[in-house]
Amino acid sequence: MSGESTLNKDSLSSELESSQRTVQRPNRIARALGRFVPLFLKDRFYRLDKHYGGSISFFFRHYGKTKFMLAMSKKIQYLGIERVFLMDRLAFTWFFMLYLVRDVILYIAIPIFIARLLLS
Repeated sequence: MSGESTLNKDSLSSELESSQRTVQRPNRIARALGRFVPLFLKDRFYRLDKHYGGSISFFFRHYGKTKFMLAMSKKIQYLGIERVFLMDRLAFTWFFMLYLVRDVILYIAIPIFIARLLLS
């Protein structure tokens, strides 16, 4: 392992947060909600989002991924899946379970729900 740079959890998460702070994108949620949702509901949503530190809008902006999932994805791309598993099995297990639940909801449960609504 000599000569290789190692990544710890703190440096990876701070790197991810700094890259997110520098990119300013227009608020897609606000534009999507602007046409269909009454103003009082938007105000409640933004108050709740502000209370949780922007986590709710982050979750929607990144298609159901949390900051932990993005940091682990970057770590797996950088180090490889086997090395991450051997470094921290608990974090890897959480990452795997969160992705499994997210993908089941996005790609199985929601399409079945929409199909039932359209076919009934």
